[in-house]
Amino acid sequence: MASPLPACRSCGERTLTSVLSLGRMPLANALLSAEQLREPEETFPLEVAFCSRCALLQITETIPPATLFREYLYFSSYSDTMVEHARHLAEETIASRHLDGRSLVVELASNDGYLLQFYRLAGISVLGVEPAENVALVAEQERQIPTLREFFDQGVAERLVAEGRRADVLHAHNVLAHVADLNGFVEGIAILLARRGVAIIEVPYVKDLIDRCEFDTIYHEHLCYYSLTALDELFDRHGLEVQRVARVPIHGGSLRLFVTGRAAYAERDGSAERLRQEEQAWGVGKEAFYRDFGLRVEALKASLLGMVSELKHQGARLAAYGAAAKGATLLNYTGIGKDILDFVVDRSVHKQGLYLPGVRLPIYAPVKLMEVMPDYVVLLAWNFAEEIMSQQSEYIRRGGRFIIPIPEPRVIET
Repeated sequence: MASPLPACRSCGERTLTSVLSLGRMPLANALLSAEQLREPEETFPLEVAFCSRCALLQITETIPPATLFREYLYFSSYSDTMVEHARHLAEETIASRHLDGRSLVVELASNDGYLLQFYRLAGISVLGVEPAENVALVAEQERQIPTLREFFDQGVAERLVAEGRRADVLHAHNVLAHVADLNGFVEGIAILLARRGVAIIEVPYVKDLIDRCEFDTIYHEHLCYYSLTALDELFDRHGLEVQRVARVPIHGGSLRLFVTGRAAYAERDGSAERLRQEEQAWGVGKEAFYRDFGLRVEALKASLLGMVSELKHQGARLAAYGAAAKGATLLNYTGIGKDILDFVVDRSVHKQGLYLPGVRLPIYAPVKLMEVMPDYVVLLAWNFAEEIMSQQSEYIRRGGRFIIPIPEPRVIET
């Protein structure tokens, strides 16, 4: 099923340097049914390597995309933070790009229509591209978003252009990390963009991942971890360039890039050049910067495991919040399982009644916290900490405490 990486996913360099190994892991989003608990789980190496030629950090195993994404359990609309993030961006883009009924907005990996719904409600034509059959169905039926149920690539782009469709705005949020055929995907963006169109691309930023020790964002779906330096080389290969860039807090720290074809007129505000200079200063192309990350991950593992083990030894009851992929990585790597945690809760009804892979913890609705009142809840979805703790204010009022594991374990009591 998996295949080892023969060369850099972006530039083709064959000599890569290993900087972190998380061991063998189950697929992080492969939640289990009760019947599957009787069966063994398949695991795969999860190793991170660095390409010194183009500065791309990447994992060394590739799981076929159809295995990972054809039936998917992540629905963006279950996060109020994500929906608000999308609404603000859509409103800003409509105003700044002067979009109207003649415009076309395309989103790649459009999920359940959480973003495109705001363009459609403003009377703008939209098209989603989403390979997960179950998620695309929700976008179509609940939000009336026309959706191609395909993996986007150069061929899909060429077909859309042949049909007379070019994107005035093309969104690609948190998808570039998931793409196995990286160059084919980016070439597709170049083809599909209208001459004066813009691609708005968001990717988790590798600097934030390293600085905040966000190792739990590493799993088999996330093939690459980007700096602007690595993206520059990738985009340049396909006739694209970054006109503007902003750092946004979503998902633990991300880059929002405004990308156009070289022939497009666009005003540069200097943000991209400033970030390029910052990256050179902190050593974006140097192996040492990434090697230190592995040592810090090991220290965080020991600290978190020590904290929750001691609480359990003292008689505390512990649970976890967030049956997301990052939670599966964190629990399986640290070895925090059923001997310490009683269960996991998650807001998504699509996950409730299933079990986290590897550690096989049962997943319940958040109301379970109020029913059982565990003493501590490990906040696996720490990237939405403010939203979740606000929703669980009654649990906190009654004396419940959250443990935020990243960038260092700490207890939040109020």
